[in-house]
Amino acid sequence: MNVVIQIPCLDEAQTLPATIGDLPTALEGIDAIRVVVIDDGSSDETGAIAASLGASVVRLPETRGLAAAFSAGIEEALDAGADIVVNTDGDNQYRGDDIAALIEPIVEGRADIVIGARPIATMRDFSWTKRWLQRAGSWVVRRLSGTAVADATSGFRAYSREAALRLEVFSGYTYTLETIVQAANHGLRVASVPVGVNSVARPSRLVRSSAHYVMRAGSGLLRMFVVYRPFRFFIVPAAISMVIAFAIGVRFLWFYAVSGGAAGHLQSLILAAMLFGLGAALTIVAFLGDLIAINRRMLEELRLEARRRRFEAARER
Repeated sequence: MNVVIQIPCLDEAQTLPATIGDLPTALEGIDAIRVVVIDDGSSDETGAIAASLGASVVRLPETRGLAAAFSAGIEEALDAGADIVVNTDGDNQYRGDDIAALIEPIVEGRADIVIGARPIATMRDFSWTKRWLQRAGSWVVRRLSGTAVADATSGFRAYSREAALRLEVFSGYTYTLETIVQAANHGLRVASVPVGVNSVARPSRLVRSSAHYVMRAGSGLLRMFVVYRPFRFFIVPAAISMVIAFAIGVRFLWFYAVSGGAAGHLQSLILAAMLFGLGAALTIVAFLGDLIAINRRMLEELRLEARRRRFEAARER
């Protein structure tokens, strides 16, 4: 069984030696470990340092963001014949010793994806606001995905080969939340294990501010909900709109009856008609979205088979 440890990096020349030096060179039950650094268009010597430390380097021609670097690493790991893909950060936040615990549920066949849960409550690098946002975000992801993920934004993860083949990141910002929702919709088993962390000297390059992160991550989750559960997303407001329209219509009829047909309350009738029309339109969109989702799932299966054949052929070479 082969493990590929991928490290998406942007200007991590200072921290990369410690990150790679902390990684295990042997693991029980694992035949080979390979380290791949994805240089996301760094302006420093990240790529050269990674190569000098024995890592394979995939250099992107320009900075494309964490999500793109993560996806490039997945492709490279699969091309290299990985049975398990481990993702860690280049800032040496995560401890290499915890990789054994991270891959254990996959090796034992108990999970397809394992996410390292950081000790958020005791992390000095996290402000009160950041801790609260992390907990709130993880709660939202658990509700959307139906998983028991403790730390949804953790980048310390392990993927089985099948999970890596199935995942496709659409976001241009981050992969952490999107891949959990995707995994749940593909029926993949997601587990969490507690992991330790090292102190990180520099601020996150991904999170410019709490408001910026909430806006970007929130919009990504909303899009995932629309993509994977379009019927539920549109049918709920459609039903609410029609119920309100019905209530307003009944109110109008009551006033019409008690007044003996006298004119009045026409605004209520117009509002009811508008709300009913909105509900009907959203119902149509819900059914169309469901049909598109069915077509998307069929295309995903075709893509999965094509990718599986491609990487199996590469593995045999």
